[in-house]
Amino acid sequence: MRLRTSLPLAKANIIIAEALRLGREEDMLPLTVVVLDTGGKLIAVQSEDGSGIVRFDVAFGKAWGALGMGISSRLIRDRLSKRPVFQTALAAASDGRLIPVPGGVLVRDAEGFTIGAVGISGDTSEKDEYCAIFGIAAAGLGSEPAEPDPDWRSSSLTDFYPD
Repeated sequence: MRLRTSLPLAKANIIIAEALRLGREEDMLPLTVVVLDTGGKLIAVQSEDGSGIVRFDVAFGKAWGALGMGISSRLIRDRLSKRPVFQTALAAASDGRLIPVPGGVLVRDAEGFTIGAVGISGDTSEKDEYCAIFGIAAAGLGSEPAEPDPDWRSSSLTDFYPD
């Protein structure tokens, strides 16, 4: 029996390679990149040297939450910021898997259908999301959101990771 996948491994590998390349180009902290199919099954993952051990869980939760809600994790954050009770309910319903911060991006095919999701963790959420969006574009696919936060470059973790 042959099965057709929604998001082929070859495309997932392109997404990951480009996301990591962009992270190095922008001198970001070490990244972990997760690519899921529409059923939430892991297609591919890579973690750069120095990426913390919880980064996989955060990246997975960003991608899984985007798939689960049908919108990017940035949009989840924006919509839930004034609804803390519902955000808590989603966390409980998902056994804590849903991570409602930018960096979980839906992958769309040429017809606009969602075929998977990418989650990235390692630097600021806005920088993670930037790498996901342009990693997806490098694979010739569309994304939701289509554009990164316009201020992604100015986001910083220096308060948390001083030099």
